[in-house]
Amino acid sequence: MTDQTVSVELGERSYTIRIAANALGEPAGLAKFVSGPDALIVSNDVVAPLYADRVRASLNGVRHELVVLPDGEQSKSLQTIATVLDHLVAMNANRDTTVIALGGGVVGDISGFAASVYQRGVNFIQVPTTLLAQVDSSVGGKTGVNHPAGKNLIGAFHQPVHVLIDTTTLATLAPREYASGLAEVIKYAVLGDIDFLTWLETHMAALREQEPTYVADAIRHCCKMKASIVANDEREQGSRALLNLGHTFGHAIETVAGYGEWLHGEAVAAGMVMAAVASGLPNDAVGRLQRLLDSAGLPVAPPSLGSEALWAAMQLDKKVQDGKLRLILLRALGDAFVTADVDESALHAALALADA
Repeated sequence: MTDQTVSVELGERSYTIRIAANALGEPAGLAKFVSGPDALIVSNDVVAPLYADRVRASLNGVRHELVVLPDGEQSKSLQTIATVLDHLVAMNANRDTTVIALGGGVVGDISGFAASVYQRGVNFIQVPTTLLAQVDSSVGGKTGVNHPAGKNLIGAFHQPVHVLIDTTTLATLAPREYASGLAEVIKYAVLGDIDFLTWLETHMAALREQEPTYVADAIRHCCKMKASIVANDEREQGSRALLNLGHTFGHAIETVAGYGEWLHGEAVAAGMVMAAVASGLPNDAVGRLQRLLDSAGLPVAPPSLGSEALWAAMQLDKKVQDGKLRLILLRALGDAFVTADVDESALHAALALADA
């Protein structure tokens, strides 16, 4: 499969996203993006045994070390950030050190945040190995960790210098993890591209089977959409908030259920249905969204956590401004908008899905 490249245009901090099969392990494939003499690879105990040696080969002699973290959302904490920072200090890392994130969204968020604060900022490279990270979290510079009171409450904007997406890494994903990534793929269609939504409806079976051409096309499409949005609104002052469709409800589900009980994409899938209900979309539109999610192997309703518990968790969402919660709602499938003016009865109907 031919290499595909997407550019994220941010002036002097612009970078490329490379999408290719078997890209990991190419001699000097990553070395040219390492700014100094050394690097720290950050991975977890599931991904490192599979792909760390390939990353090392791509560094082509660059001095490097590897830190392996426990897998799972529970690792996304300040304690884990301290572990990464301790490794950087122990290797006498300077400001020309590069941090390389090898793993899914959790590893990427941890690595990026550690890179953003070590000596007030060092370069980092994203090597995402999950579909969710490849289409979403590895692009755009959002980094951070969770707090017991809320998801991603502690973090920073810190752009990578390169994103390398090797599509063959998806073959080692558990089916549930892969489906979780499909939720983010669907999100792009629902928030702003009805033609892509129709394409997904037509080709979901091929995506579920990981047919290479369709998977690469879906990844490229999502990365192009995100790159365009990030270029226009890097720090989420406006249109970038649209990328959080389903996330306010979804983050509340993750927080109340306990981090890791529901995968991020599963919670986002249910959150998109809740957002559709809160938007007052007609039943046929909500049903169309639910059918697409179901075809991807995703939940179409939240767990029975209770509307009051979810509402309390939503009050700590980062999109609360001046005491008002901003939600990403839908005028129609493929047409999202941000608002703090939410119909209370529709919002109640959405939250009530968690009372079932």
